[in-house]
Amino acid sequence: MGLRGRVRSVNISEKKGVIKMPIEVGIFKEDYGLVGDAHAGKGKRQVSLLAVESIEKMRQIGVKGLCNGKFAENITTEEIQLHVLPVGTKLRIGETLQEVTQIGKECHNGCAIKQQIGQCIMPKEGIFTKVLKGGKIKEGDLIEVVEN
Repeated sequence: MGLRGRVRSVNISEKKGVIKMPIEVGIFKEDYGLVGDAHAGKGKRQVSLLAVESIEKMRQIGVKGLCNGKFAENITTEEIQLHVLPVGTKLRIGETLQEVTQIGKECHNGCAIKQQIGQCIMPKEGIFTKVLKGGKIKEGDLIEVVEN
């Protein structure tokens, strides 16, 4: 795992608090996020990303029924270690350019995964980005760390 990876899936939900469903192509708008997603908007947490390798860790400790989007991530990634990227890192994902704005977040009180097994991966290994340049992202697209 290095500074390149791939998009495993693009996931969307129209309402907050529900599992995101995979879509074929996501349209990401500059300084907004994924068009049609409940979590999109101004601010520093426009897009959420989580590595499939992190989801796999949760499976190995016994969490049942996990799939892409279950952690409310907009982009499920593979082959790139997201949570070690410093805030400010720029990522080219598909046609977009995004900047890492936050690593992890606290689970909300109703986090089903935390309730099921007492811990969740999102607080440590999920990341958030801001869209600097909009465009389309689809499954299989390349993710690259952009050198400043």
